[in-house]
Amino acid sequence: AARLYRQAADLGSSDAQNNLAGMYALGLGVGQDFVQAYMWASLAAAEDADNAEENLTRMAEHMTDDQIAKAERLAAEWRPRD
Repeated sequence: AARLYRQAADLGSSDAQNNLAGMYALGLGVGQDFVQAYMWASLAAAEDADNAEENLTRMAEHMTDDQIAKAERLAAEWRPRD
């Protein structure tokens, strides 16, 4: 499932980005990685995906300020694949 969500997320699907964020946050099908989780949730939130803002808040509780800054930088640099 993570592979399929990643493919759709890379193409810009906010629902897939939000689902992938949850998978990274929980370590489901991928290694647990709050930086990646926060990055994907940030992208989803920018497109008003359901629950993305709430997910960001929950993830931030497990992260340092440096990790959040890194995730925000990754989200700002992200571009959808063609």
